[in-house]
Amino acid sequence: MAEHTRSSITIEATPAEVMAVIADFGRYPEWTGEVKEAEILERGPDGRAEEVRLLLDAGAIKDEHTLAYQYPDEHEIRWSLVRSRMLRTLDGSYRVEPVAGGKHSEVTYQLTVDVKIPMLGSIKRKAEKVIIDRALAGLKKRVESVPE
Repeated sequence: MAEHTRSSITIEATPAEVMAVIADFGRYPEWTGEVKEAEILERGPDGRAEEVRLLLDAGAIKDEHTLAYQYPDEHEIRWSLVRSRMLRTLDGSYRVEPVAGGKHSEVTYQLTVDVKIPMLGSIKRKAEKVIIDRALAGLKKRVESVPE
């Protein structure tokens, strides 16, 4: 089983507000930092993105890749790698749980990355941690700055 990196943050917004920002892939370049371009390639019958092309620049990891998205329930988005030049694996998820009576959200981001070039496990996990921490900080800032 591949090792993964996980981190959580509390956001002062409802789970629905947080999930709306997470699922708005076209706006990722505005707040993620690492995602320079995002293009929805396929949508499901419900209108949600099922396949998204992302141009990523995360320092040690620079790549253009396509991810397939799944929505197991109203509080989770999962993705897996479809194709990439540099990555062998890019699997992850956002899980958003209500806290403070549903007024706030606990967001957990889990990520597994495996690159095609040899890389020490400790360096890979550090890159995962940087990606996760920046993504969570960017998500928090984006969600909490959206006017009600």
